[in-house]
Amino acid sequence: MVTFFTMTVALMACNQSAPTAPSAPSVPQRTAPAALMSGKVVDAEGKPIKGAIVTLNGSEVVLTDDHGGFTMQPGIGKVAARAHGYSRTELVMNDPQKGGPIELRLKPVTPKALYLTVYGIGSRTLREAALNLIEETELNALVIDVKGDRGLIPYKSAVPLAGEIGAQKVITVRDMKETVQSLKERGIYTTARIVVFKDDLLGTAKPELAVRTANGAVWRDRERLIWVDPSKKEVWDYAIAVAIEAAQMGFDEIQFDYVRFPDHKGLVFGVPNTEENRVKHIAGFLAEAKKKLQPYNVFISADIFGYVAWNQNDTDIGQKLDAVAPSVDYISLMLYPSGFQFGIPGYRNPVANSGKIVYLTLERAKERTNLPSVRFRPWLQAFRDYAFDRRHFTGVQIREQITAAEDFGSSGWMLWNPRNIYSADGLKKKPASQKAEGVSGSQQKG
Repeated sequence: MVTFFTMTVALMACNQSAPTAPSAPSVPQRTAPAALMSGKVVDAEGKPIKGAIVTLNGSEVVLTDDHGGFTMQPGIGKVAARAHGYSRTELVMNDPQKGGPIELRLKPVTPKALYLTVYGIGSRTLREAALNLIEETELNALVIDVKGDRGLIPYKSAVPLAGEIGAQKVITVRDMKETVQSLKERGIYTTARIVVFKDDLLGTAKPELAVRTANGAVWRDRERLIWVDPSKKEVWDYAIAVAIEAAQMGFDEIQFDYVRFPDHKGLVFGVPNTEENRVKHIAGFLAEAKKKLQPYNVFISADIFGYVAWNQNDTDIGQKLDAVAPSVDYISLMLYPSGFQFGIPGYRNPVANSGKIVYLTLERAKERTNLPSVRFRPWLQAFRDYAFDRRHFTGVQIREQITAAEDFGSSGWMLWNPRNIYSADGLKKKPASQKAEGVSGSQQKG
């Protein structure tokens, strides 16, 4: 059989035309890689911020270099940034294809806060009293219960488990997102406090998650409240879901409290009650929370026992500073002098030496972690002593604590009073020129 190919060759031979060079094989065209886009994070004066945390499209996280710079792939739609001691901000890229350098400017912020419980934020009397103090004094921040000591969530939550376990049986805030927005409009830095492993409602509804005694009974603390097991993933997931919801509502910071094992002997958990396991699960929870909160450009803090700064072990609760530090922006040591029942070296009567307790404990924590002072924001005592001489903590003691924290260089401080009753005693008056100024940092649009 004569094929078309052989016939073609024969015809070419008869024509005796000059041979033509074979065409070069086709080579796949490679598109040159798109040039990286550059960005910079600077302070209010335009100075670069080293180590700022930059979140790209709510997923990838990079840190700025010594010059405040960072690079990213083209096509990024949103860039967010925050830095320790500064506010947070975000930039929405209207045309992400343009490759020009971008700049994110952060305002310095030093939160000086009052604490409001589930009921405090919902009480017009207590809330307005706190806001009036913020208006008139150096205060500029609020720590608000989003999940309180008894497990209540004070607003209508979209987290399914909250409704299932009764965490919604008392609603004190009609619209938390609206509340947060109104506070931000007044320049108030907002922190969402989330109690993690002390949860009477969760432990009652799901006893399989509760901490147990040696004989298998559900354990209750001195307040007759149930704690849940820090080794249980379902407990982690619930607290983190509430934290994500708080971040979506606009809180500047998520603060985890009772992020520890209970300080009681002879209890039974899902893992052997060893120091290694305790530290592993507390650090593990915070690491998981950091990972899940990454898209929201929100600060994270953890409330830590004051004695943790002094003890070499985990204080039998799973808290070690070096294990906690990698997953939080701020370490919030609870430095209430009344809580130092054994004193500290050189000071056996803490309530008579409030400033020393605060300053020396912060210094010890700094030495133990090698972290800068700005990574600490302590809780200070604004309630009556219960452990020594029953003295009232008036403006003298409050100012001593504040001065100690500020001399140390902490990123602000927080006043704790479980009754939510505060006064201007011990607080500096706010200059009239500052009353209208904000501290939270505006949301940039680009």
